[in-house]
Amino acid sequence: MSVNLCIDWGNSRIKAAIFNNEDQLIDLRAFTEDGIREGLTEMIAEYKPAKSIICSVSDNSASIEPMLKEHMRAVIVMNNNTPVPIMNAYSSPGTLGADRVALAVAAYMANPGNNNLVVCLGTCITYNFIQKNKTFRGGAISPGLRMRLQAMHHFTNKLPDIKPEGELLLLGYDTETCMRSGTVFGMAAEIDGIVSEFAAQYSDFNAVLTGGDVPFFEGKLKSKIFADPNLLMKGLNIILKHNAPHIR
Repeated sequence: MSVNLCIDWGNSRIKAAIFNNEDQLIDLRAFTEDGIREGLTEMIAEYKPAKSIICSVSDNSASIEPMLKEHMRAVIVMNNNTPVPIMNAYSSPGTLGADRVALAVAAYMANPGNNNLVVCLGTCITYNFIQKNKTFRGGAISPGLRMRLQAMHHFTNKLPDIKPEGELLLLGYDTETCMRSGTVFGMAAEIDGIVSEFAAQYSDFNAVLTGGDVPFFEGKLKSKIFADPNLLMKGLNIILKHNAPHIR
C-alpha cells in the first residue's frame, strides 16, 4: 500500500503528515528547521511514500526538495501555478499564500454544498472564504495570538513580553493577565463578529476553525464553528492527488 507525504513549512514550525490510500491521516509529526531533514528521513524510511507535496512560507524549504525527489516518484512544490480542484478569484494570486488555497480546497471538498469560511489561527489569523460555486474569493488577515502579545511589548516602554500560556481570566488582575485577557478574548470577539457577518450575508453557510492556536479558544467562541486541526494537511493531500492521480 502506497502512502502520501504532505509537508507544511510554516513560520514557526514544520509539520509532516502521512495519508494512506483511503485518505486517512495515519501519522503527523512536527519538526524544527534544524531537525527537519533527520525527521523526514525517518518518516520516508518507515512509510516509503510514493509522492509528496510541500507547502511553504519560507525559501528554506528548497533545501529538502532534492532529498524528496531522490526517494519519491512525484514531488509537488506548491505555488501559485499549481493546479487545484477549485477556481481562484483572488485578484492578486502572486501574493496569495499556498496554505490559504489548501485550506479552501479542503473545506470545499468536505462541504461542497455550503459557502465555507475557514478561520486559521496561526502566526496571523486568516479568514478564507470559498463559495459553493467552487470559487475561492479571499477573506481577511489580522495579527495572530503571539503577534498581538509581542506587538504590545515591542511598541510600548513598559508592557512585558509574555507568553500565551498562563492564567486566563476575563477580568485580569495584573498587567500580564490583562494583556492575555485582552488578546484572547479580543480575538474571540473578532472571530465571532466576522463569522456572524458572513453568516448574515450568505445562506448555506459553514465555518471551520483550524490552526495551531485553536486550543486557546476552546469554549470561548459563541459562533457555531467546527474545529479541524488537520484541515490544511487534508487540503494538501487532495491537491497532491489532483496533480499526480495515477502514481501509487
